[in-house]
Amino acid sequence: MGAVGTIGTTAPFLSKAGAQSKSGGNALILAVTGDESHNSDVYRTALSATLVKDAGIPIDFTDEEKLITYENLQRYKILMLFRNGTRHPGGYNNLDPNVKIVSDPPLQRKLDRTFVATITDDQCKDIKRWVQEGGSLWAWHNNSRLSLMRPDYRDVQGATIIGHPPVRPFKVKIVNRDHPITKGVNDFVVTDEQHFLVYEKDPKYVLAMSVQEDGLTYAAGKDRVPSNTCEAAWAYDYGKGRVCFFAPGHAMTALWNPEYEKMQKNAVKWLLHET
Repeated sequence: MGAVGTIGTTAPFLSKAGAQSKSGGNALILAVTGDESHNSDVYRTALSATLVKDAGIPIDFTDEEKLITYENLQRYKILMLFRNGTRHPGGYNNLDPNVKIVSDPPLQRKLDRTFVATITDDQCKDIKRWVQEGGSLWAWHNNSRLSLMRPDYRDVQGATIIGHPPVRPFKVKIVNRDHPITKGVNDFVVTDEQHFLVYEKDPKYVLAMSVQEDGLTYAAGKDRVPSNTCEAAWAYDYGKGRVCFFAPGHAMTALWNPEYEKMQKNAVKWLLHET
């Protein structure tokens, strides 16, 4: 698995999890991160600080979706998906859109932004089976886009994305303070993409809502009624396994909000069935 790099250090959770912290050891999390709008190094850096360095959880980071197989998932306790499950084989412009492109000789390829799903139906069935048998899925941010294309994954993950307005401040309001993931976590404010989704599971599983306190809205829900709030985090059991979703996370500064860091560390313990 040359495409995977294990990052791990000795820290508080390791004694309970029984993980090895050196490369070549037993990582607890397979983290598949990054896409055209989300630099994988941002999430490797952010989560290496909060989960690896601070919490001592060894993580295998990769951007190779082909590593998501039922057989490979047996090596891990948690699958983290921090990507939307698509690629753009026709290319995309990674420069400022106002920059005039000059090429001599002229480009022979056309950037068309056509996207294809790169996590297959069979892989999603593998994820579903693995979670039902006791694995834990930790889905993040724009990963709900994958649910639009893959019904088996949608059933596990619990929502589909609508979209988001421009980056702006919003509050993450804790609505269930009794859950282990939100224990000791206060409401907090981030400057990030406020994602709006269609949440499809029982409302009792919602842990937090995003709230734009200046009243700025976005088309929300199945009926696309303008709203300033949406589900931002949830967690539930799925078969013998567990599922957790966190919507905030485009910006590294959002991931490093101290209250959000508490949620991340609490979530790891819950997903490992330690709480």
